Amino acid sequence: MKAHARLIRLALGALLVFNLNAQSVQTHIVSQVAEPPNLGLLKTELKAYHDCTYTCGCYTKALDLQEQRAMAFLERAAAHKKAGEKLALVLDIDDTSLSTWPEISAADFGFVSKEWQTWAESASAPVIPGTLRLFKRAQELSVAVFFITGRADTLRDATERNLHSAGYDKWDGLALRTKDQLKEATIAYKSAARMQVVQQGYRIALSVGDQFSDLRGKPAADYSVKLPNPFYYIP
Repeated sequence: MKAHARLIRLALGALLVFNLNAQSVQTHIVSQVAEPPNLGLLKTELKAYHDCTYTCGCYTKALDLQEQRAMAFLERAAAHKKAGEKLALVLDIDDTSLSTWPEISAADFGFVSKEWQTWAESASAPVIPGTLRLFKRAQELSVAVFFITGRADTLRDATERNLHSAGYDKWDGLALRTKDQLKEATIAYKSAARMQVVQQGYRIALSVGDQFSDLRGKPAADYSVKLPNPFYYIP
């Protein structure tokens, strides 16, 4: 009987400890408020997306998919153009034709104008392969190619050197912001630059950029392709 009573007391003691532990877990409440996504976690996800180790997507595959769509439209437009009609392809440069990822990653997704300027002057931005394929196919189809970039005109020499070293050659126009255009909104500046292409007698069949501000505004291309770029935003 004594042994039996001792077992009962031990069992009751164990049950009490279990209940206390359970109560402790149940009452461990974390108070939160609504907040934007955590910046540190976002940077980790962006790097994984660029390196194609992200579970929700791969930057390179997304680029290639959009380039394939652009290529298909370009070939259809060239096949159905009217006699004597001049078609044009408009390309943005940064993260459309050339990649700024080396600078983005080195700056940890920050932007310091002077440092970015120095990097751009090095003319070392690597090519985005799908856009180069699109560029060369346009030339084969006798479609004129115009670059319209938000870079300042002071970077013209470096930009031209970088484009040439990346494999781009014999384009039909390269628009950069003049000193007076630096304060203009991107949509206004790029719309005006596209208007100059139209005024030369071209119909802009296709426009490709990594920001919506590369593509919006009038005149617009017949077909516009937005390349993926979750790394920064230009309104």
